[in-house]
This record gives sequence, C-alpha cells and structure tokens, in this order.
Amino acid sequence: MDFASLKAVLRPDQILSGPAAERAYDCDAYTVDKAKPSIIVLPETTEEVAKVVRWCNQHQVPFTARGAGTGLSGGAMPALGGVVISTKKLTRILEIDIENRALHAESGIANRRITDAVADQGLHFAPDPSSQSVSTLGGNIAENAGGPHTLKYGVTVQHILGVTMVDPQGEILTIGGKHGQGPGYDFLGIICGSEGLLGIVTEAWVKLTPVPTEIRTALIAFQTVRQATESVAEIIARGTIPAALEMMDRGIMNAVHAAFGLEFPEAAQALLLVECDGFDEGTVQKEMETVRAVCQENQSLTFVEAADAKERAKLWTARKKGVGAMGRLAPTVVTHDGVIPRSKLPEMLDFVYAVAKEHNIGVANIFHAGDGNLHPCFYFDDREPGVVERVVKAGEDIIRKCVELGGSVTGEHGVGVEKLDLLPLMYTPEDLAAQGLVKQIFDQTGLSNPCKVLPMNRACAEHKLRWRGVAT
Repeated sequence: MDFASLKAVLRPDQILSGPAAERAYDCDAYTVDKAKPSIIVLPETTEEVAKVVRWCNQHQVPFTARGAGTGLSGGAMPALGGVVISTKKLTRILEIDIENRALHAESGIANRRITDAVADQGLHFAPDPSSQSVSTLGGNIAENAGGPHTLKYGVTVQHILGVTMVDPQGEILTIGGKHGQGPGYDFLGIICGSEGLLGIVTEAWVKLTPVPTEIRTALIAFQTVRQATESVAEIIARGTIPAALEMMDRGIMNAVHAAFGLEFPEAAQALLLVECDGFDEGTVQKEMETVRAVCQENQSLTFVEAADAKERAKLWTARKKGVGAMGRLAPTVVTHDGVIPRSKLPEMLDFVYAVAKEHNIGVANIFHAGDGNLHPCFYFDDREPGVVERVVKAGEDIIRKCVELGGSVTGEHGVGVEKLDLLPLMYTPEDLAAQGLVKQIFDQTGLSNPCKVLPMNRACAEHKLRWRGVAT
C-alpha cells in the first residue's frame, strides 16, 4: 500500500514510519502480543482525525486509535497493521465550567491533568487508574477504566457527560454534552468501554466531583493473605464502604522495596490500603474505626494511619508504584484482570498462587480488593522458550476460575486480544451476535480496531499465532 497520499491529509511531521516507529507502536503494555503498524499519524484536531479515517475508508486500510499505550489487553495493538491514529497531540483543555462542575478536554490529555486543572477549586476527576499520570482520557473512556477509588465513586462511564467522536466512516458525531445525555438510547453507555470498535473519541465533557474535606488513610499489614482477604469481605459486610480498599502481597512489597527502599514488617505477607473519606469528620472516623476493629479481629500485624496529606501520599506509594516497580523482578510483566465476588477472594488467591506454581511463573498480586477486581501480575523473561505460552495458559486458567466463581473476564482492562476467546465463557452465541450487531451499526467495513473484543472475525484467526509468537 502506498501511503504517500496521506501527505495531502496531514503535514509530513505528523506522519511516522520506519522500523523505529513500528517498534514503538507495535503493542501497548500487554507486550506479549505485537503487530507492526504500516504507518503512524499524529492528528492535532478532531477534523484531522476525521480526514485520516475517511482516507482509510477510501483505501480500505484498517486503523487503530492509540492514547498513551498503557492499556493491558492489547487494545491499541494494530492487529492487521494499517494506520495507528495517535491522540498524543490532542491535549488541550477546551473549557472549564466550575458552576456546572464540568470540564471539556481533548481525548489525548493525561487523566491527572484534569484534576490538576481544577484542584484549586476543590474539585477533581474521580476516576483514577494507577497510570493516571500518563493514561489518557480517551483511553480511559475506551476501556471504561476504574482505579483505586472505583469502589465508592464508580468507573469512567459515571463521570462522562458527553463526547465528540469520529465514527468509522469519518463522520464527526456529538453525543451528550456539558449537561449530559438527553432522553433516548444510552449511546454514552455503549461508547464507554467499546475499546475503539465504534470509532475514535476526540473530545469529552467530564463531570467534576468535590474533593472530600475529611480523608483518613491506613496501611495494614497481615501475616497471611487469607487474613487480609477475609478482612476485605468483613469490612463491606459491616456496612462500611471505603473510598478505596486495595490489597498488595509480598511479591509487590519486594518489588517496591527494591525500587524505592520502602520497608514493611518482615512477617507480613499482605497489605491492605484503606481510605475513608467524606464531608463529616465523625462519619469518616467511625468508618475507620470499623476498619481497625475488623483488621484487629483478623490478627493484623500493624495498623499505620496517616497524620496528614504528606503521610497519605507516602502510604499510597506502594499501591501507585507497585506494577511499575515489578520491572525490578523480571524484564516482562503481564498484568491480568478478572472480577470475582469479594467473599471468594480467599479461595481465588489460593488458586492464583497454585496456578503460578504449576506453570513455573512468578506472580505478585496488587488489586482493587473492595470490588473484587483482581490483578495477578506474572513476571518472567519473555526470551525464555515457551514461557509466553505458559503465561497465556495460566492467565486463561485464572479467568476461567473467575467466571466459575460468579465473576467476570474483565473489570477495567478490557477484552482487547488478550481475552478474545474467553467471552464465550460469559455469553451465549446469541449474546455475542447481538453485540456484533451493535458493532455493525457503527462500523460496516470492520476497519475500526479490527480483531478485538468479539471472537467471531474469521479473517483475524490466521494472525493469532503471529501475535503470540513474538517472544520466540
């Protein structure tokens, strides 16, 4: 395919190609599946995105949207090559409306920048994935991302008022707006979490949430993982819903100790990070007292509560930096994502450790315990023959167990290519066909982020071995 005519759509400095660019854009943070793009483009406006998509339609070239590339299921991998449409130049804040607690921004802006822009007004953007300093608003929308504070504040879709998007034919659509979506079909609910299959979001109106005036944060150490997981279910059972209820095991402690020198009790095998917040001091204090009582009943080793904002930030270090710190343990990390009922956490964690041992893979766990959203992190050297296949098999075993226990194949990382073949565990053929019809309503050509999510595209089957074979 001759891409020279793209220069009539964008400036030469907005087009990247060649081996170095291909390697930089051939995968997202799910690095065991890779596919080279033919070319990468860097549009600077919604209109330029639309021009590129129309060019792709004219030449029947597949295209894949990409934000920061922090996705963990292969959603930004250009599965059939073609054009990667990067949103890294779409970073402007277009309007801030404090009175209506709304902000309008382009989709390439980093999540954390939204909060920073309104912090002096006592507001913030509540969805807070651990990658929020780099992950983009558009990527958060595509995956319906969550974060540590999802338990109380909800995932991305609850905080999106409207979007501007380029549909797969290159038409610019506006859905919702500053005041939210009007009566009728819930198109925002379909677009949030659609993983780029229905088009490319280029702008969004987001809801701003008041920052709580009372915040209490504690880091609790336990001698066993089971004690920590049983505490999680009991805290919720007593009617306390913390703003965040996160868990980390000894593997994560070892990683952040190696990376940042953080110290933890030698006997500790698990940590809970619990944050309670609100606007009434008495209520927040009572919630934290419940947390303390439950943890003491489950024989916690230590209970460290932050005295101020600086100490809170320090307690959060292990959680926010944990996955990145795992690079100290091995050159490759695959972070999985499944959901189970909270009451099944003890059984599920036992299973995770057993599966890792069976497949001879290192594993560490850091996850949103309060809502049962697991993130087992396998660490390994992908240059070792056969290890990628073992990692994939272990991940599939874990996701199958999640569904068996009444959970889901994904909580916030999406399906992408990683879980493409696992959706039939949850859905009947008729269910999947209905979802396929939604895709067809938006994208009749199949050019928009092909080979993702829906396990029914035969044209993609021949490429799977190539994706999975990258480490051998």
